[in-house]
Amino acid sequence: MPSLTVENYLKAILQLELKTGVANVSTGRLASALEVSPGTVTSMLKTLAESGHATYKPYEGVTLSESGRQVALRIVRRHRLIELFLVQTLELTWDQVHEEAENMEHSVSDFLIDRIDDFLGRPAADPHGDPIPARDGELRGVDQQTSPLVENPAGSQVRFARVLNQDSDFLRHLSDSGLEVGSVATILEVDSTAGVVTLQLPNRETTLEHSVAEHLLVEAMPQSLPSLSESQETEP
Repeated sequence: MPSLTVENYLKAILQLELKTGVANVSTGRLASALEVSPGTVTSMLKTLAESGHATYKPYEGVTLSESGRQVALRIVRRHRLIELFLVQTLELTWDQVHEEAENMEHSVSDFLIDRIDDFLGRPAADPHGDPIPARDGELRGVDQQTSPLVENPAGSQVRFARVLNQDSDFLRHLSDSGLEVGSVATILEVDSTAGVVTLQLPNRETTLEHSVAEHLLVEAMPQSLPSLSESQETEP
């Protein structure tokens, strides 16, 4: 069985691949994600290549092999199902579950993870909207059409589908703003000059900085409402 370190590297490579849409992951990007030195990454990538888990070319980057991808998908599946289980059964908040899942993902059995998956109804996404791999490795829910919140115009009605920045402080800021995965909002105004996006939620109005909104992926809803400026123009 791969060591904990190997599993963490394979998971990080897969997550960067899914985030960028590029199979080849650079050494520098991987070092930044894992918060280690490029030299440390280079040594581990050589080890992954020797074990057949990846293909590594100096100055070009690393690509997962089929065996490496399967290990990575299994760890990602464990992590995301554990996060969802902790939220739904123990009522932990979405900013509390990441570290707990990090600690548990390497020690739980596939048998237990499969039972958790069945118990939760084989969900497509975790509390942050990240797709959960199925037992066979298929990523469920990836066909969802989403875009960054900042790219949607005023008047659009959107549903929050995924949070890309999962830092605890960032997630708590979203909670304080009334946002969570599944929230539906109308974009009242997109002010590029001020760098803010104003939203109308069911029970409140909230304003987000562009630096926050760019980390939120949303799904366009079938119905859109007039923008704030359009509403003002039509008033008698």
